[in-house]
Amino acid sequence: MIDLYPAIDLLGGRVVRLRQGDYADETVYGDDPVAVARRFAAEGATWIHVVDLDAARSGDPVNRPVVAAVVAALDGAARVQTGGGVRTLDDARELADAGVARVVMGSAAVREPSLVEQATPIVPVAVGLDHRNGEVAVHGWTEGSGVMLEDLYGRYPTAEVFVITDIGRDGMLTGPDLDGLARSAEVADAPVIASGGVSSLADIEALARIGNLGGVITGKAVYEGRFTVSEALDALAGRPE
Repeated sequence: MIDLYPAIDLLGGRVVRLRQGDYADETVYGDDPVAVARRFAAEGATWIHVVDLDAARSGDPVNRPVVAAVVAALDGAARVQTGGGVRTLDDARELADAGVARVVMGSAAVREPSLVEQATPIVPVAVGLDHRNGEVAVHGWTEGSGVMLEDLYGRYPTAEVFVITDIGRDGMLTGPDLDGLARSAEVADAPVIASGGVSSLADIEALARIGNLGGVITGKAVYEGRFTVSEALDALAGRPE
């Protein structure tokens, strides 16, 4: 079963989407992340993907109380996977204490792979590998790391999943990188969650055909009304609309 992860990206406490990770190119979709999370859960989502964009850029987890409020409001109706600025074991502990089911480590995991193994006893860890043309980016996508995607998969033996984001497609509604994701799903040591570019139910159905794929993150397409969370869940399950 492939899980759906409707996304809530937080910037200054608001629900936003960025184009290609550009903080100067944002669209605001609401001021109430808790209400958005509740709506996604009511439509059948069992996971919510929450990103603290402020923390991803600056390291200052200003949206952490919002993340905790989302977890509390869901009250077990859906699990929360959260990333953005998760750079230390203390970050992992704080989020675990807030009830988050899984944290996403990106820049910190690229810089110090052993941190993932150290954090795993505290809370399950997803390794977020965000890339431009295969080069992994760090620090809120503002810098290239000089490391290629496929060189990293073997460095995280305790990772529960990998979240793979094609930055060039993120927020663009241009379709996911099906070939690249299929390759990642084939070679990675843990399930791969696809992120970036999902624009239609046809994209969801195409992703569902990739063997070993663990999940799909969708954001802008849902906010723009291209499909609903419940329709995406049906598409992943292979059920006709």
